[in-house]
Amino acid sequence: MTTTAPRRSYREALTELASRQKTSKGAPAYSRFVNRPLGRRLAAAAYVAGLSPDQVTLLSALASFTGIGLVALAPPTVPVAVAVGLLLVLGYALDSADGQVARLTGTGSPAGEWLDHVVDALKLGALHLAVLLAWHRHFELPEAMLLVPLGFLVVQSVVFFAMILTDQLRRSLRGQREHFLADQGGSSALYSLAVVPTDYGLMCLLFFALAWRDGFVVGYTLLAAAMAGFMLLALPKWYLELRRAGRAR
Repeated sequence: MTTTAPRRSYREALTELASRQKTSKGAPAYSRFVNRPLGRRLAAAAYVAGLSPDQVTLLSALASFTGIGLVALAPPTVPVAVAVGLLLVLGYALDSADGQVARLTGTGSPAGEWLDHVVDALKLGALHLAVLLAWHRHFELPEAMLLVPLGFLVVQSVVFFAMILTDQLRRSLRGQREHFLADQGGSSALYSLAVVPTDYGLMCLLFFALAWRDGFVVGYTLLAAAMAGFMLLALPKWYLELRRAGRAR
């Protein structure tokens, strides 16, 4: 006779999740100090509601793409900006929650990880295209400025792909299937603050300023420049790290 383990309460799930967090190594400040704790609470609520990790991923996609649709199609008024910011923040928190639900329930799978990454890739590409459409339709800007969201799209796509691939290769070289947990090392709080301009969460917050044309354009352009600078520094570092690891193996 098979027995089913008793379902945890919200508080019990939250406590267990706090001890099963991924490493903070390389995590920017918003993702580390705001998004993961918020995602942990959403994950505990999703667990109590009986949602699967894939269902949480789809809820994340629904929130994010609704916000992105508003950026592309709606005039950048204050209510629209607030709605977009809230939807993107919620989508990002749910993006953290799906993996936490998987760890809590032991239902993580390659298919679930694939779905998570594909949704992330679509989200990043669509968001910058939405900014391009918004600038073209509603912002009076020189045509050359339209290259900024296109350039941001290219740079962030490269960084996202390189980060995912580097993580997969690191795990493969170490013979691991899972990410390191929090007690296996992490980055300092100072490092997390230093790389905050590359944080997707910071970009989500920027959309609260969508109705303020000049502030949004300057902020978005600075984030694009920061991401480009990060890419130029990170790609050679990751390549050399993997090259050394491959030789040592």
